[in-house]
Amino acid sequence: MMKTTISFLSRRAFLHRSALTAAGIGASLSFPFVVTRPAFGAAWSEGIRVGVIGAGGQGRSHMRLNFDNLVAICDVDKKILAARKEEAEQQTKRTIATYSDYRKLLDSKEIDAVIIATPDHWHALPTIHACQAGKDVYTEKPLTLTVAEGRAMVKAARKYNRIVQTGSQQRSEENFRYACELVRSGRIGKIKTVRVGTPGVNWTKEAAVPDSEPPAELDYDMWLGPAPFRPYNKHRVHYYFRFFWNYSGGQMTNWGAHHLDIAQWGLGMDESGPVEIDGQGKFNQDHLYEVPQTFEINYRYANGVNLLCGSRQKQGTTFEGEKGTIFVNRGKLESTPADIIEQPITDKDVRLYKSSGHHRNWYECIKSRQQPICDVEIGHRSATVCHLGNISIRVGRKIKWDPAKEEIVGDAEAAKLLSYDYRKPWSLPQV
Repeated sequence: MMKTTISFLSRRAFLHRSALTAAGIGASLSFPFVVTRPAFGAAWSEGIRVGVIGAGGQGRSHMRLNFDNLVAICDVDKKILAARKEEAEQQTKRTIATYSDYRKLLDSKEIDAVIIATPDHWHALPTIHACQAGKDVYTEKPLTLTVAEGRAMVKAARKYNRIVQTGSQQRSEENFRYACELVRSGRIGKIKTVRVGTPGVNWTKEAAVPDSEPPAELDYDMWLGPAPFRPYNKHRVHYYFRFFWNYSGGQMTNWGAHHLDIAQWGLGMDESGPVEIDGQGKFNQDHLYEVPQTFEINYRYANGVNLLCGSRQKQGTTFEGEKGTIFVNRGKLESTPADIIEQPITDKDVRLYKSSGHHRNWYECIKSRQQPICDVEIGHRSATVCHLGNISIRVGRKIKWDPAKEEIVGDAEAAKLLSYDYRKPWSLPQV
């Protein structure tokens, strides 16, 4: 069968790439002088004042993509915070407030919404506390560190009537939506298998380093937050946090959170998930990090579909049906046979939520109070798929999942990994 490839570069992807290539400290500093509803921003975001919580690599990208609405930045690293403040003020020509404790930022009446780009173990508490403070929220993917956190975040968003967007921005890109519309419309027939590929661990450190005292600029206790205490090690903070269980889930929750989210969308499983998970992983022999170096996971859904996810699969999401295949990744859409992706979607086909940009959709929903394209419930369900794969790998056996009750069936040891006890004085709010 012939294969056709279509290339896409959405406006959001273009802006993101441009931002990546473009070139508080203690208590809050002076707050910008603004009217009740500032006039900066595009029409669809005008009047929405935003604070960024977590100003590292991804936080910096969010800051740059939201300069028009940015009024505050929070980070526990004083050097990072000072550098981001300087950059933001040069760009915006406004005073940007800075905080080292996100709770102080949330107390401000001069902030309407927050973007959370912290390490994964710091997603749940700021999201829930922001909802309680009456702020709308954009939280980076993966939405959670554990399944229990996700359900608590959903409850908080619903109870306090907050807009919570998950940063799985592929849903706002045309090729991913089009691929899922084709799949949901039956263009490749009944789905038999879905294949999801992630990159391998991108660890660049050749040798372990001993634990040490944290640098003076880093509030390490606050960086740890609810995570168990562990002495500071420079190979466990900033980007490398993602390779340790206390803070993240490796490439499974990094890239898997993107591509499994698209798999869930294409399968129509945004409110559900798999029923059986069987994962295997190989770990670094030198114990430089904790998450699997490579992994393969087989998910089975109640409708008989098998989803194969692993570091050796083709990166992206491939839907395999009785009549052909559809592959989608950033900037790519391929099908066999060729005419599958050449035929337009009609009004008789399944039409999915259309977003003109992930941040823009968030702003528009803040104004309309409609749910965003990757609502907190969707982000929770997609993150759950990632967590279940990691749990199966960690316990070394197949597990069964009840997606309605959100329970692991008949395996108490595995079920313990659905949550963890927060380090005092932190606690997960019971909403």
